[in-house]
Amino acid sequence: MKIAIIKERRNGENRVSMSPQVAANLIKMGFEVWVESDAGFGAHFSNNQYSEAGVLIKSLNELKDADVFVQINPPSPEIIGAIPDGKIWISSVYHRSNTELTETLNAKKWTVLSLDAIPRISRAQSMDVLSSQANLAGYRAVIEGAYHLDKIFPLLMTAAGTVTPAKVLIFGVGVAGLQAIATAKRLGAVVEATDVRPETKEQVQSLGGKFIEVKGIEVGSEGGYAKEASEEYRKAQRDAVNKSLAQADLVITTALVPGRKAPILIDDEQLSLMKSGSIVIDMAAEQGGNCSQTKPHEIHVVNGVKIIGSVNLPSELSANASELFARNIWELLKLIGPKGEIILDRNDEIVQGCLISHQGELLLKN
Repeated sequence: MKIAIIKERRNGENRVSMSPQVAANLIKMGFEVWVESDAGFGAHFSNNQYSEAGVLIKSLNELKDADVFVQINPPSPEIIGAIPDGKIWISSVYHRSNTELTETLNAKKWTVLSLDAIPRISRAQSMDVLSSQANLAGYRAVIEGAYHLDKIFPLLMTAAGTVTPAKVLIFGVGVAGLQAIATAKRLGAVVEATDVRPETKEQVQSLGGKFIEVKGIEVGSEGGYAKEASEEYRKAQRDAVNKSLAQADLVITTALVPGRKAPILIDDEQLSLMKSGSIVIDMAAEQGGNCSQTKPHEIHVVNGVKIIGSVNLPSELSANASELFARNIWELLKLIGPKGEIILDRNDEIVQGCLISHQGELLLKN
């Protein structure tokens, strides 16, 4: 079977779904691998590197004869129009919030494997693109915050006096939040974190952070994701974090609910508590933002607080992000195509979780 690596069409996207090394591994498995010309440019993978790995370089029009198409982001109208009916498509699709796109792909009788829907179970950890990319995003968020902050992170003792360490507050202790905690601690900051899941307290403390508890009300998690918090919990969390919010130099928000608008964790009143010169890195900006004043792709200043609507942070680390994404794809293909041919076992839990549509049959709905 022929696998085509499609160039990303999303504005500002520097990643590519397949590295030359992983492409070479797929060729050894029995696949023929094609890549759209210059697809790896933003991740510093040249056409020559792909050619040396045994990959054929082709134009988009020439790729239409492939059997399997791989990309990071959902397909654009241009790509949908260029690829014939009945093909296999692998990318993130976000079917819970992209109903129209899902129906369009199903109408083309594509077999669609949505990477963001891979279940968060032990067997699928090596295929989890959300986790691999969130790990990098959490790191990048801290670096971005440090760049914009007008003070240093670590304690500094000088002949002119002592500089106290920066205070960092992190909302959400998932993969991105944990990496943000670890990175901020490595840079010498004092770190606090909060999450709706009480079981994350131990993880925060193991990284040297302080966990802000909301006592008496629990939310918990489901399917590896935090459940949507009740209004009662949000009020209690707000009261618990306000003191830390007022003292924080850098605040990073990471809270997302699959298929829904991101919850507001910092409202206008809470923003008024924050110090002038403090920074908010809102990693949920693309899904509406965790801060009431967040503007995606923009830096918005409110009463001296700089709110950064971060979008697609993994793209800022395109080389590492592409390598990790490619390995996630490789692990999935080892499951569904170990001998160079895609065979979907509909009884397999991983296939059931990410198979959105199959030859005109819509399998997963919102």
